Formats: sequence, structure tokens, C-alpha cells
Amino acid sequence: MKKVAILGSGISGIGSAMLAKKNGYDVFISENRIISDKKFLLDNEIYFEELGHDLDKILQYDFVVKSPGINNNTEIISELKKNKMPIISEIEFAYQFTKAKIIAVTGTNGKTTTTLLISNMLQKAGFDVLTAGNIGISFAMELSLKDYQYVVLEISSFQLDDIKEFNPYISIILNITPDHLERYEHKMHKYIDSKMRICKNQHYNDVLIYNADDDNIFRNLDTQANKFPISIYKALDKGAYYKENKINININNNNMTIHELALQGKHNVYNSMAASVAGKVLEVKDFIIRQSLMDFQNIEHRLEHVLNVHGIEFINDSKATNINSVWYALESMHKKTVWIAGGVDKGNSYDELLDLVKEKVHSIVLLGEASNKISKFFKNSVDNISFARSMQEAVLISYDLANKGEAVLLSPACSSFDMFKNFEERGFEFKKSVRSL
Repeated sequence: MKKVAILGSGISGIGSAMLAKKNGYDVFISENRIISDKKFLLDNEIYFEELGHDLDKILQYDFVVKSPGINNNTEIISELKKNKMPIISEIEFAYQFTKAKIIAVTGTNGKTTTTLLISNMLQKAGFDVLTAGNIGISFAMELSLKDYQYVVLEISSFQLDDIKEFNPYISIILNITPDHLERYEHKMHKYIDSKMRICKNQHYNDVLIYNADDDNIFRNLDTQANKFPISIYKALDKGAYYKENKINININNNNMTIHELALQGKHNVYNSMAASVAGKVLEVKDFIIRQSLMDFQNIEHRLEHVLNVHGIEFINDSKATNINSVWYALESMHKKTVWIAGGVDKGNSYDELLDLVKEKVHSIVLLGEASNKISKFFKNSVDNISFARSMQEAVLISYDLANKGEAVLLSPACSSFDMFKNFEERGFEFKKSVRSL
């Protein structure tokens, strides 16, 4: 009997345990915190430990499946590596138990939207589709219940760090800009290497869709896959490009154009191009691809319209936890804006936001640990900078500062962990505060 130790009891850890159990493995979960749902593990006869990792016990197993939230620089991982213990991710583990065609999406920004665009398209085409991965659904857990015809995976750099043989039929790299550098020794090349792993095992009959406008991708391409670039700046003979407000697609001399997109902004043009090229590769009918891109509803917490209050539009972009996301959010604003920002700074450089802030933002409302840093940077660029102690106070101040016909944009540029559990909770608090005005 094969034996697997699983580090972490979150969504991916529990999912991996269930898939392993279904396939006859001896399973052990090791967690350094308190496990919240012990009853579930006991009911499924999964052995576990909590409040620490017993290295000697873990070393009795054949290999380790590691949660993406566990840093590779932690003591337990260092010790396991010293002992030459094989360590893989949930994505790598689950991959061996599916016969599905896999479409895998990565990038610093736009992963979730593009993943959902493709899933929506394949579902409209009548395919049996699983949507999973970094989107918050365990790939392994879903495979423990059934297999699928197609699997669309949103994949983070943390999940790619621990793949070995994972090989999607279609891989998509949307963009690579600085993010999570604390996990990569503050070395951008290591973060880029992590992202590029998505296509490292692909073969000549596989497909890579990539952003040809992003030098971090273009300069680091190293794959045997059939490449389809996308661009908003240059016409391409192969792949997709954007010109005169329409997407032009050419896949193996099969052309189509798309004029209407549900999602606005340059970032969503890239997302829509990537999804439409994937659809064409998978031979989805043109009218379904067009319809999917025309009627798609944006995801919660990503440029999500909340309410108009006395002519002021409130927009929830809580998912924007890095500079590049905020750049895209500000770029898509067509009204003068009050910008709510702040949280836990990731070592951000705000330089690239300066011109957009001067052009689009007249007031900034700050909350969280990064308030002083952001204030110092933009103090000469806007009319007003205010500080708030809570999301409710931030919304009230913003409402007072905004004029009819303007917008209030929550787009933090920072993680949420100083005040909230995650960006979802931050977004919910924003929406709740807006609705109470």
C-alpha cells in the first residue's frame, strides 16, 4: 500500500486526503495549527496530527503533498528536503487520476476571470467541465467524486512550485508582474521561473497561449508546445490581436472576429483573447465563443459594481492585492474617482500608478498598515488624502468626498491580513458599508 503524508488541512490538503483514500493510500495529515473539522477526518478514517509536524512520523511515508500556503523556506520543508523526501503539490497529485483535457491558467492578474470565461464557454458548448484550483475549489476533492471531460484550472505560482510531471493540454500565461516576491527571496527571476513552469512539460501536440506584449513571458519562453500569442499592440498572423475595438483570431487559418465584450478595460481584452483562442483550439463553435464573451458576468470582488448612491458609483475591486491589478482598475475608470487603498504592503513600488492617479483620482482614502507609505508617495498628486480606522469609516469619508457622477473605487494594492481574514471578507465589508449609506 502506498503511503502519503499531507502537509496542511485546508481545501487542498483535505481534497488530497480524500482522493488518496479513494485510491487505496495510507493517508496521514500533518497540520501545525488546530484542525477545524476533525470530525470529517475521523468519519473518513484519515489519521492526523495538529499543532506541529512530527518529522520522524512524516518520514515513514513515501512522499508528501504540500499545501500551496506553506512556504518552501519553512523548517519542516527544509528538513524533508535534507532527508530527500519527495514533495509535490495537490495539482501534481490529482493530475495522475484524471483522463480529462486540462486547460491551465496562470498569471499575476486575470487568472480567475479567464478561468471562468473558458469554463462558461465550454459549459455553453455542452461539455462536462470541472473548474478548480486556485479559484477555491480543490482539484483533488472533485476528482475523488468523479472524473470529467475537461478541467479548467486556475493555478498560482505556489501551486506550480511543486509540480514534477503536470502537463496541461492548453496552458495560458496572461502576464507576469512583481507579486509575492517575499516567497521568492525578493528575486523577480525566481517568480518568473515559477510561472513559466506551467508549460515546461508540454509537448508538440500541446498548446501554449501567452501574452506577447509581456517581456517577462516573451523572453523566457522555453517549451515544445505549439505557441499562440495574443496582443493588443501588434497584428499577429497566428493567435489573437485587438484592433479597432475588435478581437481578431487566427487559429490554423481558421479566422473569426469578436466585436462585443461584456468585460471592459485592457486587462479584460487580454482575458477575453486568451479565452477565445482556447475556445477555438478546442473547436467550440464561433457563435458560442461570441455569446460567452458578450454575456459573461464578472466575478465578485473584481471591478464589481455595487450600487449607485445619489449618483455616485461604488465599485468593489477588493481582489486587487497588487500594483498591476490596481493599474488595470484605474485604467478602466471613466469617471473622476475617490480611491480607497491600503492594507499590508507587499514591498510595493507605486511609481507605475502615478500618472493614472494624477489623471483619474482626486482623493485617496487609506486604511491599514500601508497608509503612511501610500500617503507619502501620493501627497502631491491628489487634492485630498484621508485616513480611516475601519471599512465603514472609509466608505463614509469617500461618500463625502465624491461628487455626483463620480466613482468610489476600493482597489487596495495590498493584502488584507492586517484587518480582514482575506480579500473576500474585505470586499463583503465594503459592500455592507455601501448598502448602509
